[in-house]
Amino acid sequence: MSEDGIFAVLELLAAGAPAQEYEALIERIRASGASAAVLARLDRAVHLGLTIRTWTERQQQREAGLSALVDTARDLATPHDLDTLLKVILRRARLLLAVDMSYIGMYDEGERYVTIRASDGHTTAFNVGLRLPGGSGLGSAVMSNPSPFWTPDYLADERIQHSGDIDYVVKAEGLQAVLAVPLNRGARPFGTLYVAERKVRHFTTDEIALLSSLGDLAGVAIEKAELLDRTTALVAELEQHSTRVEAGLRSAQELSDTQHRLIQLVLGDCDLDALARASATELGAAAVQVCAANGTILCAAGDVRDEGADPESLLVPAAMDAHAAREPVALDDGLWAVPISAGTGSNLGTLLLRPDRPGAVQDERLLRLVAQVMAVQLLVESSRTAIAEGQVRDDFLADLLASPQRPPHQLEAHARRLGIDLSKPHVVVVARPEGDARGKTAIWASSYAHRLSGLKSMHNGCAVLLLPGSDAGGAGRAVSAELSPLLGHPVTVSSAGPVAGPASVHHAFQEALRCLDAMTSLGVIGRSASVRELGFLGVLLSDNHDVEGFVDSAIGPVIDYDQQRFTDLTRTLETYFEAGGSPTNAAKKLHVHPNTVARRLERISELLGPQWQQPERALEVQLALRVFRVRHSLRLGERAAPAEGGGPPEGQET
Repeated sequence: MSEDGIFAVLELLAAGAPAQEYEALIERIRASGASAAVLARLDRAVHLGLTIRTWTERQQQREAGLSALVDTARDLATPHDLDTLLKVILRRARLLLAVDMSYIGMYDEGERYVTIRASDGHTTAFNVGLRLPGGSGLGSAVMSNPSPFWTPDYLADERIQHSGDIDYVVKAEGLQAVLAVPLNRGARPFGTLYVAERKVRHFTTDEIALLSSLGDLAGVAIEKAELLDRTTALVAELEQHSTRVEAGLRSAQELSDTQHRLIQLVLGDCDLDALARASATELGAAAVQVCAANGTILCAAGDVRDEGADPESLLVPAAMDAHAAREPVALDDGLWAVPISAGTGSNLGTLLLRPDRPGAVQDERLLRLVAQVMAVQLLVESSRTAIAEGQVRDDFLADLLASPQRPPHQLEAHARRLGIDLSKPHVVVVARPEGDARGKTAIWASSYAHRLSGLKSMHNGCAVLLLPGSDAGGAGRAVSAELSPLLGHPVTVSSAGPVAGPASVHHAFQEALRCLDAMTSLGVIGRSASVRELGFLGVLLSDNHDVEGFVDSAIGPVIDYDQQRFTDLTRTLETYFEAGGSPTNAAKKLHVHPNTVARRLERISELLGPQWQQPERALEVQLALRVFRVRHSLRLGERAAPAEGGGPPEGQET
């Protein structure tokens, strides 16, 4: 009975029966009155059975862990993107160690921070992207000594360098036992794999070894996944590049075909109108228009203007913008403007295009190609277009400005062939942009001179215009009023004239340049002035020193009034200034009543304008009076002027 009982106990232990079964059998054997020797043998048998049973269970657990690790390795070997792979690793870690939570932290910014890249089993704070300080916690211990580190109770473990941020997260998740193993890239860890339990737990050696093996596999898998992600991104980039290259090749072929068709038209002796229509078809445009440098419309296929739009307000700004940029420009009203040029500095004109639908984006390479073909056609037709004429007109004005060497009658004949009558009054206007004009000034000047039947040239970045008319000041103000808004910054304008005859153009140009220099020296930038409007300073700047013109502009109406009415306003004006601007003192010097002086001053204000007593104007009036008196005295010799100015006896007023 005793021997049979001992064997029965061993069978129960070996079979893995529940403890209550073999413990109940042991109690019955002890109660049966077995001898001490039998009981001693029973104890040894129980101890041996438990040892065998424990070893067997550990072997079974180890085999199960190794089997699970093999399955994990097989799972990790399957290609995954990085985010999916991290989820697989964390799920396997939880299953292998039967824990509540697992997460992965990766180091960045020189290992100053740990970023939670993925987590599994979290309930509150462990969100992806959470950044934690890298110099504390289990991660710091793993990084300093790349080996597993675990604690049965994190918050109570004094071996750990605690951080308030990490402790807060641990408390929020309710974690206690934590095991961390390094994720290695070669010999250097780049992150940490954590598993955690929400109760106190002592991790066994087998569990630590199992998680370490998983960490090794995970490190390799993560490195492969990162490499796969980079390779995938590179492949995608190469595919995109290949697609772009193929599209570029197709586009280049299409451009080549378009150029071939248009060049064949040019070589086939087509006219500009036919080329414009073909260009509109190639560009898919509703309308195409070609303008010369001076704004003349050379040809059109359709109407590029909006209904009711002013053609000048459309063409001039478009040409200025296109040639300033030296490339196609999309304008605010839906138009495209393309410069037509031969070389870098030759302006042949502008191509205007209206797309077939509002807001359509044009291929700028195709626009430039069409503009180049247009340039070839314009050069072929140069003898029959406004291009050659425009260049000839510019060259002719340049000759006039540079003190022409040819006889005047030849120059006048040349001017008549260009439609310019130099025997009639003309003025010279010089416009200097006070900012970056980028070629816009020349474009505008060509159009402006064409519209006013004048001539244009460029001199040191300034536009020089020879315009028909006799009002130099008015012409300068008109230029300033139009050009400044188009350029978007001030323009300093000087003018001189009127002149008649080709020889006088050079002198007027020199006067205008001196006027421009004087305005610069006086700080009058961004304004307009003529030589005559500068008063006495203008007399000094002019070549002919037009003293009579200065006197006439300053006090001419008063002198004429005295001569026509036999009055004495000129002497009254002189005496008024000699008396320091006091009507009372002037009356005493003139031996008249103060009211008489007051009435005469009122009449003078009517003749000269209400501003004649302002300091700047008063100075010119006094200078003109002095010049008038000196000239009058010199002409009369030693004889005194009759009645001091030809007026009535003292005291008479008309």
